[in-house]
Amino acid sequence: MSPLLVLSVIGIYFALLFLISRITSRNVKVDTYFTGNRQSPWYVVAFGMIGASLSGITFISVPGEVGNTHLYYFQLVLGYLVGYFIIANVLLPLYYRLRLVSIYSYLESRFGPVSHRTGSLFFLVSQSIGASLRLFVVAGVLHLALFQYYHIPFMLTVVITIALIWAYTNKAGIKTIVWTDMFQTTMMLVAVGVSIYIVSSEMHLSFGQMVKTIIHSEHSTIFNWEWKFEKNFYKQFITGIVVAIAMNGLDQNEMQKSLTCRNLKEAKKNIYLYSVILVLTNLIFLSLGVLLYAYVEMSGMALPVDHAGNFLDTDNLFPNLAMNRFGTTAGIIFMLGIASAAFSSADSALTSLTTAFYTDFLHLDHKTDSEKKRIRHRVNIAFALILITIILVFRAVNNNSVINTVYTIAGYTYGPLLGLYSFGLFTRAQIKDRRVPVVVLLSPVLAYLFNLMMIKWFGFYLGFTLLLVNAMITFAGLWMIRVRKP
Repeated sequence: MSPLLVLSVIGIYFALLFLISRITSRNVKVDTYFTGNRQSPWYVVAFGMIGASLSGITFISVPGEVGNTHLYYFQLVLGYLVGYFIIANVLLPLYYRLRLVSIYSYLESRFGPVSHRTGSLFFLVSQSIGASLRLFVVAGVLHLALFQYYHIPFMLTVVITIALIWAYTNKAGIKTIVWTDMFQTTMMLVAVGVSIYIVSSEMHLSFGQMVKTIIHSEHSTIFNWEWKFEKNFYKQFITGIVVAIAMNGLDQNEMQKSLTCRNLKEAKKNIYLYSVILVLTNLIFLSLGVLLYAYVEMSGMALPVDHAGNFLDTDNLFPNLAMNRFGTTAGIIFMLGIASAAFSSADSALTSLTTAFYTDFLHLDHKTDSEKKRIRHRVNIAFALILITIILVFRAVNNNSVINTVYTIAGYTYGPLLGLYSFGLFTRAQIKDRRVPVVVLLSPVLAYLFNLMMIKWFGFYLGFTLLLVNAMITFAGLWMIRVRKP
């Protein structure tokens, strides 16, 4: 695909983002960056959150992984529905009642300042690593498809990528992101829809034949009932509930958008609509994966496998076919799709990181509006530099297993958050605030050791349910440091 064509497409794409930014940045106040003036239409927030939740990694990985794990991922997605119902009826009422900007402020009102900052710090670490990894993927694609042709080094590619994100979000923050997310979600869904159409056309399938191909494929198995298997239904379904609550309901990045709705009633409607669209969107991605493997089988392509017959390097299946097999249109659509998925999650991450640190660690009540604005700009730039640094570390390591390990470690941070919030919501006990960091740092270690023990002794893989185990250990640790009445 011509680099000039890629440059033109990306140029038009960012021009539209900057146009949206210009429109939404009118008449902004100091707090607009964090709250969006609490005037966002709930249906716009709901639709836009889809793009933010499905990163560039998801855009690539979910279709590719179908070859090894069929549609087992959908078991986890079904659990999301229950998780988001709990978010809408337990967490959102709490956040709105306290009129929170940073959701971790709840921990101070319930336990104390150390708990507050500990919870926020866990989010900052996890979100910085996760956002950097998502940006690493899209920067790599842009570098190969465009910047490498002009002999621009990868480091400069990363700097340009994050500078563009900073430029269209730095003025109005979450108010801009609500609307750019809607645009980027639209682009992402158009991309996956057109991709399905292109694959079906390459296979000469009508719509009905395409549906039959998906339904009757060996990769279309959804449910697995083998209890020891990592992708067992009950493990996946329960994990879906826990992941939705912990990694969305307790995540500043996700909840900050919902808190821009006009009131609690509209915020709830936003979550209900979002959860349904999310399930349908994931089903579409998985269906695309089934079609890609059907195309591979029909065309006689040989994909590398390991000694157990599992496909290797599944993340490259969709990109390789889109960029090298399906023609220029497919390549452009793929570039737009991955850019939309990656940037919609990364731009909100930069804003939520700035919000959490600004709100949870800085005390600026005595500052003037101009001073607050200047400090917020500095914090925003600092986090942009942090993201650049982490991405370059990923690049230097250049080891997929290490990157996956880092991403897994980032997931561990949500277990202690779930434990903290559960303890706060479901008990009336007070805790020794200063001892909280010890509990939340020790819990992931104990959860990791417990997982190793279960595998060695029983051959039982916890999978993502490890997050729930982590939360339970945190809960138990908090109970041990509770304040006992005399």
